Amino acid sequence: MSDPSDHPRSCDASQSCDAECVEARGAWPFVTYRVYQDVDRLRWFWISRHHRKGLWVPSKVAEAGFAEAAFSEEGNPPRGIQALLVSAWQPRKLNWWISILFAVGSLLFMAASLLGLSPGLMSFLHLGVGQVNATFFTGSIPFTIAAYLQLFQAANASAFGDGEIHVGELRASKRLVMFGWQPSNVGWLSSVLQFFGTVLFNFNTFDAMLPSLSWFQQDLMIWVPNLIGSILFLASGYLAFIEVCHKHWAWELGNLSWWVVFTNMLGCVAFMISALFAIVLPGGVNVAAVTVSIAFTLSGAIGFLVGSLLMLPEMSIQAKPSSLIVQ
Repeated sequence: MSDPSDHPRSCDASQSCDAECVEARGAWPFVTYRVYQDVDRLRWFWISRHHRKGLWVPSKVAEAGFAEAAFSEEGNPPRGIQALLVSAWQPRKLNWWISILFAVGSLLFMAASLLGLSPGLMSFLHLGVGQVNATFFTGSIPFTIAAYLQLFQAANASAFGDGEIHVGELRASKRLVMFGWQPSNVGWLSSVLQFFGTVLFNFNTFDAMLPSLSWFQQDLMIWVPNLIGSILFLASGYLAFIEVCHKHWAWELGNLSWWVVFTNMLGCVAFMISALFAIVLPGGVNVAAVTVSIAFTLSGAIGFLVGSLLMLPEMSIQAKPSSLIVQ
């Protein structure tokens, strides 16, 4: 008699399959990877980021030897250039908007940073410091919108229990929540910290446009929100990183999701360094420190731009079909 686990089985929202968690792991204290098994010994994989963002779990992401996941009759996911072309215009997908808005904010931060580092270019374009600061503020707005959309997405992702699950309820409709409260969910926690960080960047970039501020007012109204926002960004970036790695540190060069969170985390580190150099002391502005701060702001924006653009092929290559074959 053959082993039931050797036979493939199609799973979708209409099916009813009781299963229990047979493995759970992640960077303490979070669980970011689970394996569920039903009475027929068929197994399903749950990966936190993929579940949160509605992505397909490819077999190479799941633990080797457990199961093989493949698309059913809907077809295989796009690859390479095809994935880039498919992902370039997907306005009906929330992941697309999150990616594009983060990219727009990053480009505006890059433009403002390049102008700040190039006084000659500012003069050639007849731009002043106020206009450069206004560009930073404008860039902070799509950052905040994208961060909120990501928080909204995380707050409304259906959650598995710690023990028994009911596969037939995995895609059951739920009442949408605008914010949520899931502090034990690493994806939600990363998203909420990033959102509050972007709000603080809104304040600090707006205050930077105010004229004739004393050194104390600059520190209180510009530097302090910048510093706290950068700390929140750094914490958010690391939480997103461990959500993908399932441990506190790992190199996964073949995992596209790893590259998304790794480049974002590098951007967060750069923003943190930029904030440290942005403090204004009673003796006046230190030109060298300002230059270093702007240079790291530029580096952070580049990191976020790369990460946000990588979300596009991630969205297409790992797009979740209506059903999966799990064998």
